[in-house]
Amino acid sequence: MTNQVFLIFLALNLLFVSCSKDDEAFDPNKKQFGIFKVLDDKTTVEMNGVIGSASLSNFNNLLKAYPNIKKINIKNGPGSKDDEINLKLSLKVHQKGINIHLLDNTEIASGAVDFFLAGVKRTRGKNTKIGVHSWGTDQEKATDFPKGHKYHLPYINYYTNVGFTQKQAEDFYYFTIYAASPDGIHWMTEQEIVKYNMLSE
Repeated sequence: MTNQVFLIFLALNLLFVSCSKDDEAFDPNKKQFGIFKVLDDKTTVEMNGVIGSASLSNFNNLLKAYPNIKKINIKNGPGSKDDEINLKLSLKVHQKGINIHLLDNTEIASGAVDFFLAGVKRTRGKNTKIGVHSWGTDQEKATDFPKGHKYHLPYINYYTNVGFTQKQAEDFYYFTIYAASPDGIHWMTEQEIVKYNMLSE
């Protein structure tokens, strides 16, 4: 009888420890997930920083803990260190029906512009800037390849997946890669922002 009581106690203790670990993984008080911070309303996220290789995983964990996210406010978006992860992350944001807003005085550039385009609704505050340029490696840059080359397709396909027509996607993509070199930046004019459908309203 004593052994049975001990075994029951041990099983309950292990179950309690296991549940505690799960609770720690989904800590309801956790607000910061890499560059993403959940605001007090629990439906809005503030994004601040460079999109990196861990950003998709961080965002997935955020959604597990806060499944009702409706809006992302970008405070600062210098770009991305991992284009492949950035496109996957951005597509997920769009598929979740999330809106994206640029806060007052926000600058976004490079991969963060692609991320912004994931917003089902895309709005901005005052004094915002949107910067684009060509992608590149140490050996090559986007403009080394002719239009229609397979290296261009991931970006063009992404734009169509977030709501652009094929023509809009191609027009915007080729505009960006010729607007500035990989180590440069072109800040879009108001006319260009309208022409290339950067905002939804």
